[in-house]
Amino acid sequence: MVDLFGSAPVQEGAPRPLADRLRPDCLEDVIGQDHVLGPDAPLGVMLASGQLGSIIFWGPPGVGKTTIARLLADHSDLHFVQISAIFTGMPDLRKVFEAAKLRRQSGKGTLLFVDEIHRFNKAQQDGFLPHMEDGTIVLVGATTENPSFELNAALMSRAQVFVLNRLDDDALVLLVERAEADLDRSLPLDASARTALVEMADGDGRAMLNLIEQIAAWDVPAPLDAQQLGDRLMRRAAAYDKSGDGHYNLISALHKSVRGSDPDAALYWLARMLTAGEDPRFLARRITRMAVEDIGLADPQAQAVCLQSWQTYERLGSPEGELALAQAVVYLALAPKSNAAYVAYKGAMNAASKTGSTPPPKHILNAPTSLMKDQGYGDGYAYDHDAPDGFSGQNYFPDDMDRTSFYQPVERGFERDLAKRVAYFDKLRDKRGG
Repeated sequence: MVDLFGSAPVQEGAPRPLADRLRPDCLEDVIGQDHVLGPDAPLGVMLASGQLGSIIFWGPPGVGKTTIARLLADHSDLHFVQISAIFTGMPDLRKVFEAAKLRRQSGKGTLLFVDEIHRFNKAQQDGFLPHMEDGTIVLVGATTENPSFELNAALMSRAQVFVLNRLDDDALVLLVERAEADLDRSLPLDASARTALVEMADGDGRAMLNLIEQIAAWDVPAPLDAQQLGDRLMRRAAAYDKSGDGHYNLISALHKSVRGSDPDAALYWLARMLTAGEDPRFLARRITRMAVEDIGLADPQAQAVCLQSWQTYERLGSPEGELALAQAVVYLALAPKSNAAYVAYKGAMNAASKTGSTPPPKHILNAPTSLMKDQGYGDGYAYDHDAPDGFSGQNYFPDDMDRTSFYQPVERGFERDLAKRVAYFDKLRDKRGG
C-alpha cells in the first residue's frame, strides 16, 4: 500500500525502473498532453494565474496522470500525498485529512492525489467535500472511467475535469528516444520492429517503457525485425471493459458507422469489439437494433438479414458464426436509411402520454351487447371493404383530438413506395371528407 503521508525517499544507488528514471522533472517535459498543459490550455492558464483548484484527470492508463499530479504539487509548493481508492478506507481518509489540517496550520498546503477515485462509494466521495471547500486539501483525482457516470455531482461541481489522451505515435517515438538516451545505447530493433513496438504499446507510455526495459536486456547479434520482436514479446491486449466506457464508445462507433453508410469503418469497429472479447450475442442484438432504428421500412429485409445472422451465429458458434454478423453489418451499412418509423413511433408515444385517457370514437367500437348498441357503439361505422378502393376515409382518432401525421416516409429505398401510398390515401381521405 502507498504511504498515506507521502512517498518514502529512495536510497541512493537503489535500482530504479526505467519508467521511474524517465519521470519528467517539470510540466514542460510531459509529452502528449499539450491540449491540457500548454500555455493557453486550461491547466496552463490555471497555473499561470497561481490559483490551482481541485481537478479530476480522466484518461486511459499510462498517459501521465500520476506524474502530472506530482509536478502540480511541486509547481504550487504543496505537500504531495498519494492514495489509491482500491486500498484506502474511511479510517485512512480521516488520517489523511487530519494530517492535512495540521500541515495547513503550519502554513503548508496539501495536494491529495487519489488514484482510481471512481472506486470510492458515494459516502466516501462526500467525505472529501468539506476539506476541499475549506482549503485543507487540493484534490487531484484520477480515473479511467467516465466521471459523469462514476463521480457524485457534488464532487464534480467542485472540481474541473481534464481529459488526458492516449499517447499518439509521435509521443511514443519521443519516449523511445528518451529511453535510449537514458540507456546510452540504441535498442536492437530495425525500422519495422520500432513501428511494431509503438503499435504494441497501444498509446500507453508506461507499457512502452516496460517493453523497452525488456528489450534493452536482450543480447542479440543483430537488430530484430518486426516478426522477431513479435515472437519475443506478447502483444498488449487492447484496453476494453465490457461494462465500461470502452464498451459503449466502440458500440457507438459501430452504430454511427452503419448509420453513415460506411461498411469499411463498420467492419473495423466490429472487429475491434470481437478482438477485445465482446459477446457476439450482444453485437447481434445491437446490429438488429440498428436495422430497426436506422433503416426501418426503407429496407424491410434488413431486419430479416439481422435475425438470420443472429440465428446463424447461434448455430455455428465462434469463430465461423461471426462472419454472419459481419455480413449483416455490411448489408446494413449499404442499405437505404430511414428513421421515419422510429420518429413516428416516438411522436405517437408522446401524443399518447398527453391524451392517455381519451376514448376512441364510438363508431369504431364493437357493440356485443344491446346496452352498448344503445350507447351508440358502432353507429356509423363504414366497412372499408364495402367502400370504393377498399378505403372509407373515416376518422379513427379520438373525437376531440386533431388528426396528426406521425409517419413521414423518406424518398429512399422501399419507403419511396410507401410515401406514394401515404399520399394516395391522404388524397382519398380529403376527397371523402375523412
